[in-house]
Amino acid sequence: QVQLVESGGGLVQAGGSLRLSCADSGRTFSSQVMGWFRQAPGNERDFVAAISRRGGITSYADSVKGRFTISRDNAKNTVYLQMNSLKPEDTAVYYCAASRSGYSSESGYRQGYDYWGQGTQVTVSS
Repeated sequence: QVQLVESGGGLVQAGGSLRLSCADSGRTFSSQVMGWFRQAPGNERDFVAAISRRGGITSYADSVKGRFTISRDNAKNTVYLQMNSLKPEDTAVYYCAASRSGYSSESGYRQGYDYWGQGTQVTVSS
């Protein structure tokens, strides 16, 4: 059973940093592609970043390239999202997701993922 729990959200000023964590209580973490998505009020849930099973391949939405970094620690069953130079438009609920499929073009889309966390709120003030 895959259960994803996000943490690390909060309120930060523009230009600040936050690190989100997502812990997986299951036994298959290292065999899963992991991703981060975000959803602002009134918007769809959008792709932010993804990482392959061993962490060798990563991808990012254009809006966060150069500012956000996704990483994972398979020994701790945890994936991270380091967010720097935050902007007010980064305000959203951030969701962690896990995919049983291999890393592919589908890793950048919601339909590519099988399990989701409950989300953590990130608010960036101007």
